[in-house]
Amino acid sequence: MPNDMIPPPLLTRRAVTLGLLAGAAVLALPWQPAQALDVNTARNLVTRAIDEVNRIINSGRSEQQMYGDFERMFVQYADVPAIARTALGVAGRGASRAEMAAFTKAYQGYISRKYGSRFREFIGGEIKVTDARPLKSSVEVISTAYLRGEAPFELRWHVSDKGGKPMFFNIIIEGVNMLASERTEIGAMLDRQRGSIAGLTEALKTAR
Repeated sequence: MPNDMIPPPLLTRRAVTLGLLAGAAVLALPWQPAQALDVNTARNLVTRAIDEVNRIINSGRSEQQMYGDFERMFVQYADVPAIARTALGVAGRGASRAEMAAFTKAYQGYISRKYGSRFREFIGGEIKVTDARPLKSSVEVISTAYLRGEAPFELRWHVSDKGGKPMFFNIIIEGVNMLASERTEIGAMLDRQRGSIAGLTEALKTAR
């Protein structure tokens, strides 16, 4: 793997779980208060997503087969367009609809390959939902991850229905917002493409 593709230090074994799922930050997200979103609805969404993650990581399938599984899960449970806009940051404001659609598709595949390639470390692990509570503009669902050889650690999922249906848009691990790291990395990759979103999209198609 080229040095410029190596994830930042925060993207440790624990962070892989976050990054694959979605990785999405509160920073610059255009959500408004999710007034109609029920806590139990948000909790059920995250429970289903976690059940799917647990199934994939313990399925015995190859890493290559997992990539497609995780990408499908990501699209089903996460607000991918909003997550992609957040990762792209300010540069996305001037992008055309076609550019954003192409970037979003490439980004979701990139995330799946990037984190799926390390998922063998998670075989035998499990994530469990433990609580949920309303926030000012979303619902936070709390879960605990149990991985082999590691102390349990906490994952907090932020869920909104601003996009028309409940989906998660952010995951925080032990106080660390993981898409903030993703946004930094995508920004660095965009800089290497001299600000070209089309160039960044092509680079993401083979990056991990």
